[in-house]
Amino acid sequence: MTQIKLLLGDEAIAEGALQSGLKGVYAYPGTPSTEITEYIQHAAISKENGIHCTWSCNEKTAMEAALGMSYAGCRSMVCMKHVGMNVAADAFVNAAMTGVNGGLVVVAADDPSMHSSQNEQDSRFYGKFAMIPILEPSTQQEAYEMIQYAFELSETEKLPVLMRITTRLAHSRAAVNVKTTKPEIARKPVADEPASWVLLPANAKRKNNALTAKQSYLEKLSGETSFFKTTLAEQSNGVGIITCGTGYNYVMENDALKAGFHIMKISQYPVPAEKVREFAKLCKEILIVEDGQPFLEEQVRGILGGDYTIKGRLTGALPRTGELNPDHVAVALGMKNTPAFSIPEGIVPRPPALCQGCGHRDVYIALNKVLADYPNAKVFADIGCYTLGALPPFCAIDTCVDMGASITMAKGAADTGLYPAVAVIGDSTFTHSGMTGLLDAVNDKANITVVISDNLTTAMTGGQDSAGTSKFEAICIALGVEKDHVRVVVPLPKNMEEITKTIKEELVYKGVSVIIPRRECIQTSARKKRVELSKRNEEETK
Repeated sequence: MTQIKLLLGDEAIAEGALQSGLKGVYAYPGTPSTEITEYIQHAAISKENGIHCTWSCNEKTAMEAALGMSYAGCRSMVCMKHVGMNVAADAFVNAAMTGVNGGLVVVAADDPSMHSSQNEQDSRFYGKFAMIPILEPSTQQEAYEMIQYAFELSETEKLPVLMRITTRLAHSRAAVNVKTTKPEIARKPVADEPASWVLLPANAKRKNNALTAKQSYLEKLSGETSFFKTTLAEQSNGVGIITCGTGYNYVMENDALKAGFHIMKISQYPVPAEKVREFAKLCKEILIVEDGQPFLEEQVRGILGGDYTIKGRLTGALPRTGELNPDHVAVALGMKNTPAFSIPEGIVPRPPALCQGCGHRDVYIALNKVLADYPNAKVFADIGCYTLGALPPFCAIDTCVDMGASITMAKGAADTGLYPAVAVIGDSTFTHSGMTGLLDAVNDKANITVVISDNLTTAMTGGQDSAGTSKFEAICIALGVEKDHVRVVVPLPKNMEEITKTIKEELVYKGVSVIIPRRECIQTSARKKRVELSKRNEEETK
């Protein structure tokens, strides 16, 4: 039995994973991947089947926990945005060496055009680097079906599988035909192969040789999957298109087949080289249409050699950066492109801003007041809503690079004698990757002031649980910060005198001090009140 559901791409992946006998999903929230885990958390079957679906502290711990579940014989999934792959990379790459027992799928959501990210990196490079299969769906329906195939592929080949999606697929909806059957948890015996799972050099060398030898087979497999497709035009114009992911949709929206373009759709990597060579014999030149970096284009160039004409992002036929769209593809195909509408005059940009009533506002107001007396002061910030403190009216931070960088950059600057060096980090980011930096600072007796702006949630991605809630004072003291210099304040306008006084005192202290402004996120608070009101209304109507 099946039914039609209107699903985000993220939700389609979650639905497909649940249908695959999933035992656990491990993730750290990050746009545009967050909804995969949230969908599983809210699914009735998750509770019925005892599916593990709480948030991890960071992507590395998520990857390692999923590998542990795989080792124990169950199917697991790891979800993250593209920059999370950088955090998970050590475990991710080595998982290709150990191999898997229960199926293990890593879903990485890339963000071309950086809608909510600090870079445009392409996760497919990680899969190639690790020498594992990579899957790339084009539609929500395909995402649903492909994640189920991914678990089967993982267990058959005893390798982790990477599924790469983009924001456009993750956050757009489509009708998806889904199964209504209740799946059972897929379970295998616990792995009992120390020679595979203990990566001593002797074992690792053997596993590396085996993984390398397997590449030609994995390449052949990419051209045999049902998701691979070659469609030939009845009247060819001599130009072929090799495309993948959402790029395929943009090609089809331009009716490229009718216009005489042969089309090859690649959905699995390694790139099926022989299929590409066969396709190239039918064309005078090839256009590569892909969303992200020129990952596919570079490999096709290597397969066909320098004498073959290949166009794409590297040649300027398509924009080198940013998200593709059907208009870009129309231009590359030499078709007339008439924008459907233009932006009206007088539209005023509305950059993102901290919510009215947000506690981060009061933190920055206090910091600006105090640091006005210190012309050399620098504020090192981090990833989260509070990054918006860089914008007017606050203009309160000087750096924001990656998760956890605030504390370690402040320490490095302080090591040169820069004073005062202030780090601003959120509660969730602190437990994600700030704690080790604080330990470094304590061990080195760095002269820095750390502000852990605690709004009791992971607010930037929608209000998920924060791993360190109610534990921050204990964590900081356990890491070696002097108890008298772990200070808690309530960021409200009425407390401004107390907050500024606390900051002044800790700036003077020669060592590591931590100030924790704590007040619940106004959006999370409002959401809780709405839920409580709804429950109360339901009870009254009974």
